[in-house]
Amino acid sequence: MEAEQPLCLPCAHLDDLEYLPSGDAALTRRAAKYSGRTAVVVRFSRSRGRYERQGILVERAGLEKAEQECTADAAERAAARARGATQRRELDRELVARMTKQIATLFPGCPPRDAAAIAQHTAVRGSGRVGRNGAGRNLEERALAAAVAAAVRHKHTEYDAPTGGWSGSSPRPATGCRSGASDSGSLEGIRRVTGARYVLSQREHSGCDSSMLI
Repeated sequence: MEAEQPLCLPCAHLDDLEYLPSGDAALTRRAAKYSGRTAVVVRFSRSRGRYERQGILVERAGLEKAEQECTADAAERAAARARGATQRRELDRELVARMTKQIATLFPGCPPRDAAAIAQHTAVRGSGRVGRNGAGRNLEERALAAAVAAAVRHKHTEYDAPTGGWSGSSPRPATGCRSGASDSGSLEGIRRVTGARYVLSQREHSGCDSSMLI
């Protein structure tokens, strides 16, 4: 840009640079390091309303040196990625185990299988769910209560059932819990629902009336 006007590559003196698309972090980092001139390539996303990075422009010599280095240590970097992936999986398993234990402590009526399923779901890496934020990883009560509330809402209420006349522009209508408990976001309300479902799961084959469990 010059005087708020875009310039073509020759006018900007960038036409001798090579385009390196995004996708290989090591190659991009090294090419930028060895190139005397670089430029970031962006494209405007109409759907997101922002510019998004597409790659960089680098000098050919810098790109060639970076490619040689990446080829030379490719096996070493692959092994490091594999070790990192293994470590992350182990950390995720430990987090799920600790989270399952804490959910069972907070909600004694929650069946062990359900507690494990909730922990497994909310702790998925990269999911953006409550179990992956700082409060969730620290096993804070409010975070785990939110995860359990979501599980109760989707599994034990009509929340996911089609709602006639709801357009999405207004608050979603309240839904009733199949176990007869109020679908409350409070810790005690969630305990009531999980406790009721646990008793029901034990007695449902004996003709027990779920309304008697609350």
